[in-house]
Amino acid sequence: MDGGDQDTCGGEGQPQTGQDVAVLNGQGSVAPFTPEQVEAPRGYADASRAASTRAKYLQHWTAFGVWCREHGHMSLPADPAVVAVHLSSLAPKVAPQTLALRMAAIGHAHRQAGEAIPHKLRGGTVILDILAGARRKWAKPPDRKAAACGDVIWAMLHAIRGDTLKEVRDRALLSFGMVSCMRRSEIAALDVADLVRAPEGLRVTIRRSKGDQDGIGATIAIPAGRRLKPVAHLDAWLARAAVADGPLFRRLSQCGTRVLPARMSDRSVAEIVKARAKAAGLDPALFAGHSLRAGFLTAAARAGASVWKMQEQSRHKSLNVLSGYVRSAQLF
Repeated sequence: MDGGDQDTCGGEGQPQTGQDVAVLNGQGSVAPFTPEQVEAPRGYADASRAASTRAKYLQHWTAFGVWCREHGHMSLPADPAVVAVHLSSLAPKVAPQTLALRMAAIGHAHRQAGEAIPHKLRGGTVILDILAGARRKWAKPPDRKAAACGDVIWAMLHAIRGDTLKEVRDRALLSFGMVSCMRRSEIAALDVADLVRAPEGLRVTIRRSKGDQDGIGATIAIPAGRRLKPVAHLDAWLARAAVADGPLFRRLSQCGTRVLPARMSDRSVAEIVKARAKAAGLDPALFAGHSLRAGFLTAAARAGASVWKMQEQSRHKSLNVLSGYVRSAQLF
């Protein structure tokens, strides 16, 4: 059920994100720096993008390199015409967002290597035209997952009947995840130290998120609750797992009898939501990690909460996104 619940027996290091920054390798007018001198600037350069973004860039850049080798083209520096043909070959197969990510990854690799970005060169506007055309021709509707509102979470919780480590953890994850209105990546990134007790429930510090790449941070409130009881379920998990510090939600051993030190992945959050939806008699294909966040917003809109209050909990930058939940909840 949970792809993140497994022991790890060693493993490979984190993938590298591409070429070194060209100026640090002495490709300019100065002499090359030592590896020790390059390390610190490279670390800051890497930190300019989230680790997940760098991993996606590496994946797309590698795929472009394979395609270039198969067709006898240079990938670095790449001619704008080569990039245009490559993206055109992908356009019928992938979503426009994926196509834009492939272009961004190619541009990022060129920037790191000190080369001109293909779509900014003379003749490169055709690349942008291809992206625009792909968006217009893409006829598939967006894949919106079902919102796991209070009734749905209630059904999922009551379908969990045992008291094993996995069952106790999943109850906490579902109830806490929905009431907090957090993204799955934010849930996975939480530490015990991010929780502060209050008479009404918990204050939770979110140190970094998709909408807060600079790490300014935000604090949200988690009420104790009478129905879903997120604080009670979370306390049960912490006590059962003997977790006092470090990652809040953790992986379990394959047999589910041992708590591992590693934090749960955001993918595992989605897998748990799907599995618990299926156990409650719901279609798992309709649910994902975002269902928890969407469930809070849908429930809040139905209850008549103001958009401003919803924004305070969800931390959306744009009110347009929130207004969509309100319109959906008030459709009838």
